[in-house]
Amino acid sequence: MTSVIHLARHGETVWHAENRYAGSSDVGLTERGMEQARDLGAWAAAHGPLTVHSSDLSRAVVTATPAAEALGLELQVRPALREVDFGRGEGLTRAEMAERFPDDLARFLERPAESPLPEGEPGRAAVERALPELRALASQSEAPALVVMHSTLLRLVLCTLVGIDPNRYRSVMPKVRNVAVTTLELSADGRSAALLGFNVPV
Repeated sequence: MTSVIHLARHGETVWHAENRYAGSSDVGLTERGMEQARDLGAWAAAHGPLTVHSSDLSRAVVTATPAAEALGLELQVRPALREVDFGRGEGLTRAEMAERFPDDLARFLERPAESPLPEGEPGRAAVERALPELRALASQSEAPALVVMHSTLLRLVLCTLVGIDPNRYRSVMPKVRNVAVTTLELSADGRSAALLGFNVPV
């Protein structure tokens, strides 16, 4: 038995224009982000996932809500799917980090799965908390699921599932569009995965 899971990044946030790092910070959506959430709701109505899930951060919950409402489903909030915690990098641009902790930033950019920003969460630790949630979804049903999550965590998890060194997530997957859909087919135990679509606009 295999399960299909659609992973979508949340809508645009108020930190998007300045490219500020939003990890565990609970940053709200812009008006455009709200429109994108409605677009994802329309996509869900057309494609019919049978469950809808999100991280517990408000930008993910608000993005996922129109999809759940369009399908008449209860949104299932999963805290383990929240974004990587960027520690002292939260709310900063990369240029600001280069001024405050350049060596730590350089290590993070070189090996992000293992070298977190100061007081932040290693990428591999984030994968270890998120993967069991996705594997649980795969074990529950063959029915498609929609999961609204976050750019960095999505790429780290995806690399891990398809056998790519997660330290390479930026070079292999340089960008995830807001509310774009990445589709995986997971085995029942969640140990093997096939990538059916990546970063597909809704």
